[in-house]
Amino acid sequence: MYYFSSVLVSGADKRAVQIARQLEDEIIARGWPVGEVLGSETELQARFGVSRSVLREAIRLVEHHQVGRMRRGRNGGLFVAAPDPGPATRALVIYLEFAGTGVEHLLQARLLLEPLAARLAAAAVTEEGIGPLRDALEVEPARWDEWDPRSEDLHVTLGRSSGNVVLQLFVDVLIRLTSRSARALRPRPEEDVAARHNDHARHVQIIEAVIAGDAATAEITMADHLEQTTNWLIANRAGRPAGRPLPRSSAPSAGAGRKLAEVMADRIHDDIAADGWRVGDVLGSETDLLHRYGVSRAALREAVRLLEHHGVAVMRRGPGGGLVVQAPDPTASIHTIALYLDYEGLSPADLRVVREAIELGCIRAVTADGASPEGADRLRAAVERAAELGDSGDVFHNELAELGGNPVLALFLRISTELWARHSRTERPATPAVADEVRRVHEKILDAVLAGDDGLAQHRMRRHLQALTAWWH
Repeated sequence: MYYFSSVLVSGADKRAVQIARQLEDEIIARGWPVGEVLGSETELQARFGVSRSVLREAIRLVEHHQVGRMRRGRNGGLFVAAPDPGPATRALVIYLEFAGTGVEHLLQARLLLEPLAARLAAAAVTEEGIGPLRDALEVEPARWDEWDPRSEDLHVTLGRSSGNVVLQLFVDVLIRLTSRSARALRPRPEEDVAARHNDHARHVQIIEAVIAGDAATAEITMADHLEQTTNWLIANRAGRPAGRPLPRSSAPSAGAGRKLAEVMADRIHDDIAADGWRVGDVLGSETDLLHRYGVSRAALREAVRLLEHHGVAVMRRGPGGGLVVQAPDPTASIHTIALYLDYEGLSPADLRVVREAIELGCIRAVTADGASPEGADRLRAAVERAAELGDSGDVFHNELAELGGNPVLALFLRISTELWARHSRTERPATPAVADEVRRVHEKILDAVLAGDDGLAQHRMRRHLQALTAWWH
């Protein structure tokens, strides 16, 4: 299963999407040979039998997904690239802010994933890995006056130490969200200092437990620490309305390998978020934007294509037109993140342990509140659609996550099911027997959920995910 932006919907655009898929599949099948050339523009145009404009749109998609880069001129061509998850991760963070992610949502997600990261880190830590953990502890007090310490936050370092690339990326998103939320707080100075000292003391306990290989203590202490952090955030939050993003941080600067259009797309993205993300507003005409941002027409138009690709804004031509703000669509970022995780060589066990934590958390949320009649109907319909599609149940699983009411977990699960679908699609024939088995298992999970039997629902879901792992290739 592949997800592409809804902006690309017809004619030549559809053909461009197909070509981009083929190129991405080829890169993955060849083991992601970074630096190798897939062909010059002329060679690729002849290979796919399309116009130059269609091929260039396909190449733009491949570049947006951080899979390849086109180099012009002599000895140029489409080169395989090492993907950078940064732009897509940042887009996910801002989407989640727009979706009204609250402190409680963050706590639920962090409580599911970060104690797991601490436990896995305690089991995986090596002597070489001890240094980075203690280094992160040592520099922490010196950065207490920073509102945005995410670059090397101790929690991110711990996620990296877990050895699970999926968990590492999800923890990074959670820390970015928490950091942005913290910038809106108004604590009294003395409370702020006390909280930071308390956080540091807890971090010391967690890291020392990890280094000692004491997985149980590391996991429990992390959970206690997150509970305290959430209570502090709730007590000091500034009351930002749901769906109203935080003021932006400083505009990003161009880094190695970053195109001007990408930097400009980030700046416009930030401006839209800082203005409250007023869907339907016109940010300005092309002429206005050229004057405001001081870039070439070519760079601006490429930036706009990036924004359209991520569902952030769309350029409307003609009188009264301009760059129109849209409700952000995370689909393209989900696809890019899934490709990045593929590149990092995630294992089925890594994905399953994270997906299991997310899905069981969603089940607990639904059974605790009880599914409404409308929610029950949605889940029954999802069971039917999953059986009709003959898939592993992405429709059902994602619907269950949506009913859990946590936008962070719903988004993380969409990334997980995208990865799962890619790795199981060729070894899972859509036979009637498979469809019947999928339906039977989902119906049993649904029966337990609707009965409010949390333990049984979790047991059945865990068994189901274990069985799905056997379909991975």
